[in-house]
Amino acid sequence: MIVTAHGVEGSLIYKMSALLREQIAASGTALIYLDLAPGKDKQFLLDRLAKPRGKHSLANHLRKQIGIDGVKAALLREVLLKADFDDPLRLCAAIKALPIKLVAPRPIDEAISTAGGVSFEGLDQRLMIRSLPGVFCAGEMLDWDAPTGGYLLTACFACGRVAGEGVLSWLSMRSS
Repeated sequence: MIVTAHGVEGSLIYKMSALLREQIAASGTALIYLDLAPGKDKQFLLDRLAKPRGKHSLANHLRKQIGIDGVKAALLREVLLKADFDDPLRLCAAIKALPIKLVAPRPIDEAISTAGGVSFEGLDQRLMIRSLPGVFCAGEMLDWDAPTGGYLLTACFACGRVAGEGVLSWLSMRSS
């Protein structure tokens, strides 16, 4: 997952985009929980945080003892109250399941991929629009939550091939 000035993105978010979008539409927000220390259980974190800090700041202690720094530390500061940092149990619980509230997707002009389009129910097996004979759809013209990146390109190319073959078949039937 990537944290940006505007929010979060990346394959984790893209994979969950339909669910997140539906939750935001239904309730105004979606809540996700991040594990900032994967592979480390709460007891490990508690044991490490219990070590004496000496002259080190809490931020430095978190960095040295459990590897919380950079964006992870910034997320903790953004979400937690000061009192949460003073309570090792609450701090460790937050490190293992930090709640992040999502309020909206980015505007469409910034989208890598968008939802919506022609529904599969409106198409035949050749990807021709049933109500508009001779009009074929492929790729992001379709209403699907496709994966992004190379997977999206592969899926679009595959749909394009099906639609192209559908066009040839449709033209051949019309000229017979």
